[in-house]
Formats: sequence, structure tokens, C-alpha cells
Amino acid sequence: MKFLVLNGVNLNLTGRREKGVYGAETLDAINAELLAFCKEHGHTADFAQTNFEGELCEKLHAATGKYDGIVLNAGAFTHYSYAIRDAIAAIDVPVVEVHMSNVHAREEFRHTSVLTEVCTGEVLGFGKNSYKLALESFWL
Repeated sequence: MKFLVLNGVNLNLTGRREKGVYGAETLDAINAELLAFCKEHGHTADFAQTNFEGELCEKLHAATGKYDGIVLNAGAFTHYSYAIRDAIAAIDVPVVEVHMSNVHAREEFRHTSVLTEVCTGEVLGFGKNSYKLALESFWL
């Protein structure tokens, strides 16, 4: 299987920002670990990060026919981007929503996701392992 691990706004700062929430590892280090995890299970993955909502939508649009599943951490876009929600709903590739932190134990505005109802599932609160659990959900 081939996966797209897609990260949204501010996740390029992982390892530098709010280390108590997101950890000290960089996104590149996490992605390298995820690629090794996929290969260990006979799969592969591509990775992308963008701070631009429209670019995230374009990456979702381009996934049809190319990927078996998408792991999406949309960052703050999760809470208000109907454009990303509609992009997920428009494609035939299953999407698992991911958050490294337990968003329900944080600020009130983080408790609502406009993406969840169009995603196959949601994994949150396990740090970088949230990505691994999401990937694993596709092949278990």
C-alpha cells in the first residue's frame, strides 16, 4: 500500500514550538520514522507539509488513484476549514484525521473538528505515535 502523510499549518515548526505539546523531534525526523515504519510492514509513504489551505486541498485532490490512504494532520485548519472538509469529501481515498495532542484536553476552540465527519477515523493524543496508529489502521 502507498500512503500520503499530509501535515498542515505550523507543523513545519514541530520540534521547536510548544515542545511540551508536540515533542522535541522535528517533522522531518518523525517522517523518517514513519517511512521506516511503513517499509517494515511492506508499505511506502510520501510526505507533504504546507501552511496554505488551498495547497492542502490540491494535494488531497491529486491523491485519487495515487494513494491507498491519507493520514492528515491539518493543524488549526481542522477547526474551521470547510474547504479542506469538502476536498476530503470529494475524493475516493480514505483519510484518517490525526492530532499529536489530545485536542479535547486543550482550549475549547480545539474541541471541534469540521473534518471528522468526512474522515474514515480519528487518532489523537499519542504524540508522534498518532501517525503510526493511523497508518496501521489501514492495514489491520
